[in-house]
Amino acid sequence: QVQLVESGGGSVQAGGSLRLSCAASGVLYSPYCMGWFRQAPGKEREGVAVINSGGVTQYADSVKGRFTISQDNAKTTHFLEMNSLKAEDTGMYYCARDRSYACYLASSLFGYWGQGTQVTVSS
Repeated sequence: QVQLVESGGGSVQAGGSLRLSCAASGVLYSPYCMGWFRQAPGKEREGVAVINSGGVTQYADSVKGRFTISQDNAKTTHFLEMNSLKAEDTGMYYCARDRSYACYLASSLFGYWGQGTQVTVSS
C-alpha cells in the first residue's frame, strides 16, 4: 500500500511562487512514475507534470518554463516548484504515483493519489 500526502498549497498573488511537496510512504516499488495533477471547478482534471524514477520529466504546455518537478535523493518526496503563477493556475493540486517505468500526463494511468492541496492565485 502506498500513501501520498501533499503540502505547500496556499494563496498567492499573480507572479508569485509556491513549492508543493508530496511525501510517499508504504511499499514503494521501483520503477515508478510520479505526477502532479490539478482540477479547477467545473473543469476536468489535467496533468501538470510527471517524473519517473530515472528523472525523466514531462510538462503540460501551459506550465512549461514556469513549473519544475523534482525529487529528493531518497526518491520518497517529490516537489512541484511553481513560478510566475497565473490566475488560471488556481485549482486543487493532487500528487499521484504509479508502479510503472512509463510516465504520461494522464490521470487514468495512476493508481495512488494524495488528498490534494489547494492553490489559489489572485490576479
